[in-house]
Amino acid sequence: MSGRNTTRSTDASVEAYIASRANGRQEADCRALMALFGRLSGAPPRMWGPSIVGHGMYRYTHASGRTGEAPLVGFAVRGREIVLYLNCGEGTTTLLAGLGKYRMGKSCLYFRQLDDLDPAVLEQLVAASIATTRRLHGEAARGVRQEGAGRRPAS
Repeated sequence: MSGRNTTRSTDASVEAYIASRANGRQEADCRALMALFGRLSGAPPRMWGPSIVGHGMYRYTHASGRTGEAPLVGFAVRGREIVLYLNCGEGTTTLLAGLGKYRMGKSCLYFRQLDDLDPAVLEQLVAASIATTRRLHGEAARGVRQEGAGRRPAS
């Protein structure tokens, strides 16, 4: 394995991805998530790899020295579920307790439909995730890209 991050921002169409993966209910949920994520991150939706819709970006460095970029917040349609990619670290236990019907992975929150979640709690959770990532990654975490928006830096 090269150690290279395979999930990168692309120029692929978010609309085409949603049309190809989401059923009717999921499509409405994806649009609601894009509105929420856009409002909270200040960034438009972009495809990250073939299957993640992300807003904003941050740069990270692992202990191994490997570096990369990732969306500040994102989601994907995975079969009958939607997965949110969040930083659910410090102080989110109380929020998660009031969120509704979901299951958690390490940094993935899986649910079947937005109607299963409390919208006010979801908004607080997403805002907390963005704030935590920005605090941890400083200037490397931002919403709207400035110059060269949507392009990967030259290697």
